[in-house]
Amino acid sequence: MRLLFLGDVMGRAGRRAIIENLPRIRAEWALDFVVVNAENATGGMGLNRSHAQLLLEAGADCLTLGDHAFDQKDMLGAIEQEGRILRPLNYARSAPGVGARLLSAHSGRKVLVVQALGQVFMRRPFADPFSAVEQVLNAHPLGSRANAVIVDFHAEATSEKMAMAHWCDGRASLVVGTHTHVPTADTRILPGGTAAQTDAGMCGDYNSVIGMEKAEPMRRFITGMQKERFTPAKGEATLSGVFVETDDATGRAVRAAPIRVGGVLAQGTP
Repeated sequence: MRLLFLGDVMGRAGRRAIIENLPRIRAEWALDFVVVNAENATGGMGLNRSHAQLLLEAGADCLTLGDHAFDQKDMLGAIEQEGRILRPLNYARSAPGVGARLLSAHSGRKVLVVQALGQVFMRRPFADPFSAVEQVLNAHPLGSRANAVIVDFHAEATSEKMAMAHWCDGRASLVVGTHTHVPTADTRILPGGTAAQTDAGMCGDYNSVIGMEKAEPMRRFITGMQKERFTPAKGEATLSGVFVETDDATGRAVRAAPIRVGGVLAQGTP
């Protein structure tokens, strides 16, 4: 299978980049399944129902969220009605929606998508992500119930994201980090056949501070004082993520490549 994961969609610029580019990329690269982390797609904080629909119509097969999952209140209802949107697996038990789901690719093959939140340096204490992911992976063996498995680990610390990748090695096709909005240069295939990248980066304007207009973040760093709200940068966005090709029999990765399309970080196709 040919899989694409795109990192955190940041505001209007990120949405526009997805809508304008994903249909073409999906066709040209003959993609079987696309996952998009969309937790910052609406004003840089959360995802609303209408923006979710736009991203799904553009070619995303699944949207993952994160620690801002329910910043947009209509997502509380939308996530119950749209099975292609996932919130973190280890979120509060009372939260609507689910954190893992077995979905069908256009070919009919099954893809398990899982999302979990890290614990290190995060603002709120979440349940143990490792045991939560373990339970789901055990119930959906790679190459058996699931033809491919994609794990989105939404976490701050690079060490925790790397640990999750090794924890899942041989049991997932791809483990990719999100949340920090800066793409890492460590795309690789682990010994057990799991592709990994510590952070996918963002789909947003990189002439910014992690997707936000520069002035206010810089003011706060320099003076320690807040003057205005953060607002998403509106320049040309770069689509950032990772492409993975798997072995059809085992579901393990045979090829992995970082993706940068458009904007200031553009590079070649996979």
